[in-house]
This record gives sequence, C-alpha cells and structure tokens, in this order.
Amino acid sequence: MGRGTLRIHLGAAPGVGKTYAMLSEAHRRVERGTDCVVAFVEHHGRPRTEALLDGLEQVPRSEVVHRSALRTEMDVDAVLERAPAVALVDELAHTNVPGSRNAKRWQDVEELLRAGIDVISTVNIQHLESLGDVVESITGVRQRETVP
Repeated sequence: MGRGTLRIHLGAAPGVGKTYAMLSEAHRRVERGTDCVVAFVEHHGRPRTEALLDGLEQVPRSEVVHRSALRTEMDVDAVLERAPAVALVDELAHTNVPGSRNAKRWQDVEELLRAGIDVISTVNIQHLESLGDVVESITGVRQRETVP
C-alpha cells in the first residue's frame, strides 16, 4: 500500500467555508462510492455545517481530561483500525491536548497518510509556518498553532 494523499481546503480566515467545502466534497465522494469517514470535524455551532455531517460516517473521538475538563480529540487508532479510503480531518494546525498521541493534529494526519489513507483537511493561511513573519508583521500577533 502506498502513501495516502493530502488535500487541503485553505482559507483566509475562520468562517470562510473551509469545513463546509470539505464536507460537501465528502458527500460527493460518498455518492460516487468512495469509503469516506469523518475523523474529526468542528462545526463551531454553524447549523448548515453541522447538517452536512448527516449521512457521513463519523469515527468516535477519544476523550481526554485536561485541567478538570473533558476534551475530545481525533482517535488516531480508531481511524487506522477503520482504514477508510479517505478521512476528513478539520483544523490541521490544531494543538492536541497534552498527553495525546501527538502534540499536533498535522502529526496525526501524517500517521494516516503513512498508513495509505487519503486525508482531506482544512487550514487558515495564517497557520502556515512559512508565512509566520508576514502574518505577524500585518497583524502584530505571532501564531502559536502552525503547520510546517
């Protein structure tokens, strides 16, 4: 089995429709017979985005207690065990809860790709590490969550 491919929906800012576009693409792929699952998606309370989760298989998330609060993260082992052709993974630059398998979600995605799973993901332009200096010069803020 070869390495999976990565497709990224890139956006200029939060709320521009990256997750919506990714979920719409997943529905088209499922309609064509592709084995596609939701590994991790945040709908951020947006009803139209949340509605697009209907009809898509969702891999259960892992639950992690951090600072006395229950958090959920992508369950990498569950996705690897399910072994879909395509996995949807939202927010590529996300920092996982301490104690998670990997520090960053992009590292989780790297594991899926090495296992031959194609991944569709999302990221905002300001989270690209190579643009860190440019983003900081414009916004005055250094991004902590970046993707190399």
